Amino acid sequence: QVQLVESGGGSVQPGGSLRLSCVSSRVFFSFRSMGWYRQSPGKERESVARITVGGNTNYADSVKGRFTISRDNGPNTLYLQMNSLEPEDTANYYCHASDWLNDYWGQGTQVIVAS
Repeated sequence: QVQLVESGGGSVQPGGSLRLSCVSSRVFFSFRSMGWYRQSPGKERESVARITVGGNTNYADSVKGRFTISRDNGPNTLYLQMNSLEPEDTANYYCHASDWLNDYWGQGTQVIVAS
């Protein structure tokens, strides 16, 4: 069973930064891709950023230039560096991984951007 454990959420003022972390119980190279999703109350869960096993990345238009996804293979940790945060970024953020058979999700970490 794969476990994905997120941390790093919290409250921050507009314009601030946070870094989310996701520790995987399985090595990264066993996944086809990993990424971050977010969901706000009353909205659909949306993809924020993804990174493939080959290292290719893609981002939602709303976060391009502000968020950066990266990984550290040693401790099997995925990161999401979030800069210039806006109130619209307020959501629960979920770590996601997929191999060629299944999808896996973390429990989520909350990010609140408010004055």
